[in-house]
Amino acid sequence: MRYHYPQYFSKGCVGKMTTKLNMMSRIFILWVTVAWSISATAEVFTTTASDDLQGAINNLQAGDELWLEGGTYTLNSGLKIDLVSQIENPTIIRAKDDEVVLIDLPSASYNLIEIRNSQNLILKGIAFRGGSHGIRLIASDFITIEDCEVYETGDVAISANSGGTYEGLIIRRNHIHHTNGTGEGMYLGCNNDACRVANSLISGNYVHHTNRSSVVQGDGIELKEGSFGNVIKDNVIHDTNYPGILTYSTVGNGPPNVIEGNLIWNTNDYAIQSAADSIIRNNIILGGTIGLQSHQAGSPSNIEIAHNTIVADGTGIVIRSITGPVLVVNNAVYSQSGTAIRLVSGDTSQVIVEGNVGTGGISGTAGGIAEGQSVTADFVDAQYGQTPPIDVFPSPGSALIGTGSATYVTQIDFNGTPRSGVADAGAYRFDSSGNPGWALAPGFKGRGGGPTVPRAPTDLQTN
Repeated sequence: MRYHYPQYFSKGCVGKMTTKLNMMSRIFILWVTVAWSISATAEVFTTTASDDLQGAINNLQAGDELWLEGGTYTLNSGLKIDLVSQIENPTIIRAKDDEVVLIDLPSASYNLIEIRNSQNLILKGIAFRGGSHGIRLIASDFITIEDCEVYETGDVAISANSGGTYEGLIIRRNHIHHTNGTGEGMYLGCNNDACRVANSLISGNYVHHTNRSSVVQGDGIELKEGSFGNVIKDNVIHDTNYPGILTYSTVGNGPPNVIEGNLIWNTNDYAIQSAADSIIRNNIILGGTIGLQSHQAGSPSNIEIAHNTIVADGTGIVIRSITGPVLVVNNAVYSQSGTAIRLVSGDTSQVIVEGNVGTGGISGTAGGIAEGQSVTADFVDAQYGQTPPIDVFPSPGSALIGTGSATYVTQIDFNGTPRSGVADAGAYRFDSSGNPGWALAPGFKGRGGGPTVPRAPTDLQTN
């Protein structure tokens, strides 16, 4: 049954109530009336694996909830969602609490689920296996995908690459892994600014094994040209074929994209690659490189690389074809067999290098990096070639403590701890009591204690 607002919120009653109120009060009461009315008409539906899932989705109206009972929902073709809801009362499709729900599409001839022309929709707690694209967004805004699992896709796991500007996406705490084909964990936006993602949050995801022999590309998170104002933070990414995180230029569409607090290791390409218009701070990279270089319409400019910790097999930071301002400040960069910081080409006079500490030196400019002691001396428990568990928190007596530039100190560190103006180089603010935050490990990033390990996947392919 759909309930409507009661008599004391009827049109006539509201009119009497507001005759002596000012205009702001009128607007507020009208907003409450409309919001309450929308909420009151919503229903909660439940479906099972033996029911018609597409039919249940088709029955939804704005603001409804669909709860999926535990089980495997096997599809013959992909699901379609086309719903516009209000921001204060979104439509929700979710697994029931404490139940394991798997939606399985064995065929790669269809996308597993397509969300078209939709707004204010939440997908929560569901595992998606198979299909071509796992979850594809088309011309949709304010979509939230959280606590889901997407794997064994024929191509990309989650995509938003058709239809203008996607705004207000939230993709958080998802487990994305073992893709095939193009194989990206996330493909957000279009080449050459043909579509773009704006003002969105990509946070706390665990993305790995986009590097199988069946994968031809395999970025962890790829943010395409023209996308702007996005935050990519607190993700754990490893075993990718292309870069762990790749961003292009905003081409002037809006503010830079922020890449912050991520942990990345074992990529077959750069750990983080960016063309322009990005803030890359407080990330931890093991074995890999931060690379800036031209891509499509963008060349390195309007970029900040600050307070990252990089324990690199080769070069730690490399920059090519510089055309505008670049900051390289307060990083801990330890190179085993290459250069810590390398400026290769372009207008190197546009680059400010200050407050960095590490081993391997610098080329293409002079100064800006102090010599560290060694990986074993400057970190609690680290060595070259090591993957998590590893601890790159500064050890007592570390060369990182207090040797950064006070001018460029970030507000927080990798753990979210306020830096309070303390210029410790690298991703952490030093604490004599030890690392107060999450222990680096495969799984979801936490804010303390041990790792949060995702549920083990089922029926992985052997390739």
